[in-house]
Amino acid sequence: MSAVHEILYCSVLAPDQPIGIVGRIVSQARARNAQHRITGLLVFDGLRFCQHVEGSHDDVVALMRRIEQDSRHQAVRVVYQGTRSERRYQRFDLGYAQSEEPDDMAGIHELEGRAALERFLLLRTGFDVNG
Repeated sequence: MSAVHEILYCSVLAPDQPIGIVGRIVSQARARNAQHRITGLLVFDGLRFCQHVEGSHDDVVALMRRIEQDSRHQAVRVVYQGTRSERRYQRFDLGYAQSEEPDDMAGIHELEGRAALERFLLLRTGFDVNG
């Protein structure tokens, strides 16, 4: 089995984008992720996104390039990048959850490295994930 590449990034919804665009972002991402065997979880708090994605190195890096060029996102920042032997997300291509606590996402935005990943994974257990 080959290593799974994982990235956790944070971004902000562009101010000219309506909140309603998030549903379209999720639908498009689910379709694209399924094609490229990328799995993950996207969390949105009404302003900020945090997304944890995993897959082959090349596919995950290509995904990040698309996200960085997507005008619906601003301030895209990779806060963690690494490899592991197996996937964390087995049940869905892209799970989606809304965070009711803006401080949760703001806290992840301020962290880097393993601390950011561990905070996200800890919060993940409290999310009602659709996917």
